[in-house]
Amino acid sequence: MRYNIYIYILVMAGVSYLIRMLPMTLIRKKITNRFIKSFLYYVPYVILSVMTFPAIIEVTKSPVSGAVALAAGIILALFGANLIAVSAACCAVVFVTEMIMF
Repeated sequence: MRYNIYIYILVMAGVSYLIRMLPMTLIRKKITNRFIKSFLYYVPYVILSVMTFPAIIEVTKSPVSGAVALAAGIILALFGANLIAVSAACCAVVFVTEMIMF
C-alpha cells in the first residue's frame, strides 16, 4: 500500500514528461497553419478556465454566492479593474452574499 504513492508519482512524472517531450521531437519545422497556431495559442487559457470556473462556484457554501461573485468579478474586469481589486471585491461579494443567505 505504501508503494502505491511512488507508482502514482512516477506515472504522473512520465505523463508530464511525454506531454512536453513529444511536441519537441515530432514537430521539427515551424507551424504555418493559422488554425493550429490559433488553437495552440488559446489552449492555456482554456485549460485555466476549465480548472478555475468550477472551483469558483463549488468552493463557497452556496453555488449562488460563487456565481454572484463570478459575475461581479467579470463586470469589474470589463471595466478595467486590476487583479487585486477584482479579487478583493469577489471576496467581499461572497462574504456579503453568504451573510444574507445564511
